[in-house]
Amino acid sequence: MRVLYLLTLLLLIFSGCSTKHEVTLHPYKKPSRNELSTYQLKSNNPIAIALYDEYKKWHGTPYCYGGTTIDGVDCSALVQTIFRDALGLRVPRATEEQAKIGYKISKKEIEAGDIILFKTGWSSRHSGIYLENGNFINTSTKHGVTLSNLNNPYWKEKYWQTRRVLP
Repeated sequence: MRVLYLLTLLLLIFSGCSTKHEVTLHPYKKPSRNELSTYQLKSNNPIAIALYDEYKKWHGTPYCYGGTTIDGVDCSALVQTIFRDALGLRVPRATEEQAKIGYKISKKEIEAGDIILFKTGWSSRHSGIYLENGNFINTSTKHGVTLSNLNNPYWKEKYWQTRRVLP
């Protein structure tokens, strides 16, 4: 019985990044390629521009727990990679560690490049990068890397804190 349990557990672990295995946890609306091409930044903020340019490279990449590549990525790896590639800034890999860097700011003070953090479950956390006008870059289990909005009822309810890591 123990062997069967162990084999089942291993099967679940190794199939976790399968693109055919899709878990719907969040009510996201994925922008179509047409919407992506017509979305225009409202500001000329160089940080927002760099973040958006990097987002376009990742848009649609599937969600994969523990993933760190264009083949599949989770939220904290996406945050880490975009900060590194777009802004040359090193941030921790895990959401729990990202919640400890920089300093906490109020929701009213959010600017491009701030890390937005959510409590999505009893012990689960989610991170994204604020872009502008309520929009933030993140990855969803259903749509992969996408833009979401803080005014969405789901995100309003799950919002936890914002961390400023840029000078």
